[in-house]
Amino acid sequence: MTELKETEALNSYEKSMELYKRALKVIPAGIPGHLGPVQSQFIPTSAYPLYAERAKNSYFWDLDGNKFIDYMCAYGPNVLGYNNDVVDQAAREQYDMGNCMALPGKKQVEFAELLVDTIEMADWAFFMKNGGDATGFARMIAHAATGRDMAIMVEGGYHGVAPWTQPLTHAGVTEGDVGNNLIVPWNDVAAVERLVKQYPGRIASFMATPYDHRVFTDNTLPEEGYWQKIRKICTDNGIVLIIDDVRCGFRLDLGGSAKYFGFKPDLTCYCKALANGYPISAVVGVDSLKDSAAKVFYTGSYWSSAAPMAAGVACINELKRLDGANLMMAMGKKLTEGLVKAASAVDLNLQISGIPSMFYMRLTNDNSLMMQQEFTSECARRGVFFTSHHNHFINCSLTDDDINDTVNVAADAFSIVAKNNPGKLNK
Repeated sequence: MTELKETEALNSYEKSMELYKRALKVIPAGIPGHLGPVQSQFIPTSAYPLYAERAKNSYFWDLDGNKFIDYMCAYGPNVLGYNNDVVDQAAREQYDMGNCMALPGKKQVEFAELLVDTIEMADWAFFMKNGGDATGFARMIAHAATGRDMAIMVEGGYHGVAPWTQPLTHAGVTEGDVGNNLIVPWNDVAAVERLVKQYPGRIASFMATPYDHRVFTDNTLPEEGYWQKIRKICTDNGIVLIIDDVRCGFRLDLGGSAKYFGFKPDLTCYCKALANGYPISAVVGVDSLKDSAAKVFYTGSYWSSAAPMAAGVACINELKRLDGANLMMAMGKKLTEGLVKAASAVDLNLQISGIPSMFYMRLTNDNSLMMQQEFTSECARRGVFFTSHHNHFINCSLTDDDINDTVNVAADAFSIVAKNNPGKLNK
């Protein structure tokens, strides 16, 4: 095991805190959403940076000059490595020619053709900006195609922040927003069958992520035959099967996560890894839903901007050249195996779930996640960026040296956690 770093070598964040105090005066919560200190993402706050200044490949640097090996990858968009030269050059060339124009550019057609050639189930593609745009559009297509009002979703599934995607208990959500949602447990085929019998002719869609990768809990893959059974139920009852591949997309299989699990959805939603950080999302679909998609009124101020589409073309082609999905799977496997071994060396049990390129981890010695929180905070102090309750992301620029450095830092952090929690170690 490596020697623990001296206290004076640990990261400090004076400039981040100074900017945060300024932000509190002019921005609600200072940093809105789950990245803000008022949320539960980064505890203790003093262990984490609040603002990034620059990024390249697998690293970002904060305002105080601290460097981090980043396993959040901007929560998914960084799939090739930050500031990828090929993608950025393609975007720059398109910016020079024109970005937001009165008419769509040639890149829109080229990008749609590339996605249809790449994603196994896709016959067409439609572009927008965020993952929530894509899931909302897909749901409207299902309602338009079926003339039905209800939709099945999986308990705990995340499909964006539009009111219909959130629980009724969340601030700002009304009964009218979620009244037509039917919620089933993950991997529960019988629950879907019961709803189909209970609401005959009323269910327009079944929407789910390819596997259960909710936060705060171990991620769960589909049981053998699950997706094939769901596919048959949908087909037999005229229900549109929608896969939210916004988070997983291109990290399991370049042909789509549905291809990885051996089934064919009717619609698939993409965003995060589509253009390596440039703002664009997409819904791809089967030919039978093409006319319904054309009838749905759905648009936005920047949806035809050409530079993100040029970036998307370059990104997908780079992922193909690198065999990106398999590369990220292999690097994720090496990393998670190293982390588990480092934890075991000090009598801690690190549980890894999900897929290696988008893994979730937690210390099972304490189900409250307090020890996990302590571990990730000690890693942040030493320049490795994890979070305590979210899945993590691998990108194609990660190197063997990055993984070795990460495992060494993790070993230090695990040692501190073990020292502070002697009564919770493996016996």
